[in-house]
Amino acid sequence: MPAYNIRYLDGAGALAHAFCADCDDEGRARILAHAMKLPSAQRLEVWRDHTLVYARDVAPLAPPAH
Repeated sequence: MPAYNIRYLDGAGALAHAFCADCDDEGRARILAHAMKLPSAQRLEVWRDHTLVYARDVAPLAPPAH
């Protein structure tokens, strides 16, 4: 099973959090990256070895309407 490095960047582009996970394929690594996203993350990246396989800018969730 391939190992993926999942990284979350803050608004300034600095690394805010990262973890490694063994996933069956790139698609499952992408799903995991979104599922584990921190509310403060502005961007997520999925790396396999030294290759960026997925990146997405993500906005924090909007607070529920009252």
